[in-house]
Amino acid sequence: MVFLGLIWISQILRILDFQYSLTNQIFDIAGSTLLILPSFINHLVPFIILISSFIVNTKITKSNEVIILKQYLSASQLKVLLHMMIFLIFLIFTLNNELISKKFYKEYKIQELDIRNNLKLGSPTKHEFHIDDVVSIFFKKNIDNIFFETEAIIYKENQLIVSESLLIELSKSNFNLVFLNGERLILSDNEKSRTVFDKFTYVLEGKKYEKLLMDKDHYNTYELILHSQKDFRNFGHSRIFQYFFLLFISLICIKIIFYFNNKINIYKFTFIFLLVIIIQIINTYTVYLLNNIDTFRLIYFYLINFIFLILSLYLSNKTLK
Repeated sequence: MVFLGLIWISQILRILDFQYSLTNQIFDIAGSTLLILPSFINHLVPFIILISSFIVNTKITKSNEVIILKQYLSASQLKVLLHMMIFLIFLIFTLNNELISKKFYKEYKIQELDIRNNLKLGSPTKHEFHIDDVVSIFFKKNIDNIFFETEAIIYKENQLIVSESLLIELSKSNFNLVFLNGERLILSDNEKSRTVFDKFTYVLEGKKYEKLLMDKDHYNTYELILHSQKDFRNFGHSRIFQYFFLLFISLICIKIIFYFNNKINIYKFTFIFLLVIIIQIINTYTVYLLNNIDTFRLIYFYLINFIFLILSLYLSNKTLK
């Protein structure tokens, strides 16, 4: 839970830009970042269940629950229980990895994009909002982001615009302020005029609208492997390896939980934990090699990762004897 809390806070700070007010839309930002947590959970699952297995081992060896467990379950029944635990972990991991996190991540990116673009325009508070030093807008009410009975001051051109309503639209990558049914007063050195209009559009130059870009977390493993971009395909193969990595972790965790001879000491657990970290570092590095070294082939990626995975499994089992 501490890890998830830190991730949540980091995502809030990532969206917020300190040139904008921290108080504006803070609750919207905090709520939207909760949607990204399923995407991070799968990265933490192996470490969470590994640490949990150590805690469970400590608890059952201290309270003699192993003896009680053996009285009610035979060796074959214990094996069935262990296989059910592995299957359940795999099922939850797969569903979250391929379906749940993908759906929530897509919604998160849409909300993040909306918030970022809204922050660029400022946040309407107390019937007014200000877009940098470009324009100030005052309004009576706001319904579904349509502002009614508005007065706007455009500083650069010395313009005063009064209109029945105002809406913000997108044109290509720019923001446009669209005023409906009003009048425009210009008082500059070059021009002094008063114009009545049905529709007047003011383009906010320099305010580019951020578009939704599809990154790797938008796709499931199958879609990644078939993707046209090389780094997306390589990320998909890394995801495949993570399923085998989870199997490795599950086997080790079950061994730790039912390490009946005595309580697993902190040194043995630390050694196993370091092996797990090394496997992930090697996996990350081999993905980097796939993306950047043409001579490093996919077969090398799987060969190196599985050699270290099998070696780590052997060393972990030997440690727990």
